[in-house]
Amino acid sequence: MKIITYNVNGLRAAVTKGFPEWLAQEQPDVLCLQETKLQPDQYPAEALEALGYKHYLYSAQKKGYSGVAILTKREPDHVEYGMGIEEYDYEGRFIRADFGDLSIVSVYHPSGTSGDERQAFKMVWLEKFQDYVLELQRTRPKLILCGDYNICHERIDIHDPVRNATNSGFLPEEREWMTRFLHAGFIDSFRTLHPDKQEYTWWSYRFNSRAKNKGWRIDYCMVNEPVRGMLKEAKILNDAVHSDHCPMSLEITE
Repeated sequence: MKIITYNVNGLRAAVTKGFPEWLAQEQPDVLCLQETKLQPDQYPAEALEALGYKHYLYSAQKKGYSGVAILTKREPDHVEYGMGIEEYDYEGRFIRADFGDLSIVSVYHPSGTSGDERQAFKMVWLEKFQDYVLELQRTRPKLILCGDYNICHERIDIHDPVRNATNSGFLPEEREWMTRFLHAGFIDSFRTLHPDKQEYTWWSYRFNSRAKNKGWRIDYCMVNEPVRGMLKEAKILNDAVHSDHCPMSLEITE
């Protein structure tokens, strides 16, 4: 089973940049999207349904903002929209599809780059998210939590750890949260399979950052302990250029 996570930074914009052709080539079984930035009636069905994907959208109430989606070739047994927490569900940040005893989540963690208020919102979200998925494990034993976490964990995950040490996304408290999250029983699939690879999933549009590969690894396919033995391969697909992010793929055995 091949799963891809991708922050598309606007799905309609990505479609104009060759996204459908890329999807036809990659052929994931399940595609988790973040920052769709559309309402359900704006979904580019004509471009994507011909590829054989059913789509499940969870959009933000605010138009042109946030939003997550799961596109899948397999019919899920169940789709859960949101976390049941109003302030987060209002922003369209969490959707889950169940396939047997396996659940695949597309999640978009908040960014704290716009100021102290949103940084505080992000830090509370992180704790609530961890509590939620730990509780979810009781009824959904195999979890794959794909998405944009908006955090680089270690120095290897960012191009300039010294200068970015005071920037949202690489703050000590964010990195410490991710350490605790991993210690709580979650696995960074890419880093587990590639302990020494320095690859990134996001580059600023400024300063020609992508061409210079001055990036951040902030997109993850996290899995819980029961999925560890199913891990086959994890790759960062940095040739895909439909967004300021690039996709990450995870292959598992079933």
